[in-house]
Amino acid sequence: MHRLMTGPHARGRSAASSEPKLPAHELVREGLREAIMSGEFESGTLLRQDALAERFGTSRIPVREALQKLEAEGLVRIHPNRGAVVTHLSLEDVLELMDIRIALECRALTLAIPNMTEEDTAALEEDLRLYDQEEDPRNWPRLNWKFHQAIYAACDRPKLISMIESNVEQIGRFTSEQVSLAAGKRRPQEEHWNILEACKQGNAEKAARLLQQHIQHTQKSLLAAARREGLIRPRR
Repeated sequence: MHRLMTGPHARGRSAASSEPKLPAHELVREGLREAIMSGEFESGTLLRQDALAERFGTSRIPVREALQKLEAEGLVRIHPNRGAVVTHLSLEDVLELMDIRIALECRALTLAIPNMTEEDTAALEEDLRLYDQEEDPRNWPRLNWKFHQAIYAACDRPKLISMIESNVEQIGRFTSEQVSLAAGKRRPQEEHWNILEACKQGNAEKAARLLQQHIQHTQKSLLAAARREGLIRPRR
């Protein structure tokens, strides 16, 4: 359902006041980005500049600048006679984003492994044990991302990490729960443990290969789920 965003929003104004050092347009961009990624503003939502200015306690100029930046990120589309609208993310978009995940995350992991310490791998083992014990599927996306984020941390490439985080957030718009439920837990966890073992061995090539296969398996699970739900039809 498309929603029309109107009226003030207390959280937006409190977020703006808690980060006074950032320029106004960056505060608006961060607040809007969070609202879009969380699903508060669904695909097709019309974002009115006057309502956004009231929400964040700014004039319309920072709002306009923020919307332009979000359009560059692909989160909104600005129509000359309609205004800014939250963009739609299709299954095909998600599958392509996962291709990008493979390129970015395999590179980060390859760079990270030579810098990993025994303390790093011990912490990763603890993360996976907690994941093993978690039975609520709603918590799987968070634990999954915690592990992935941790294995890239030692790469010491902040711009690369930022690109990975942005990509994962975009995929999250498709709902991370749907991704997790499609893939299940048992097989991804087995793959996580295998990736970690390659990290402990210092075998970057093997770890990157396992990571690529891991993400590809999630792609296939999503496609299979989409076929079951009738979102795509098998070729004849």
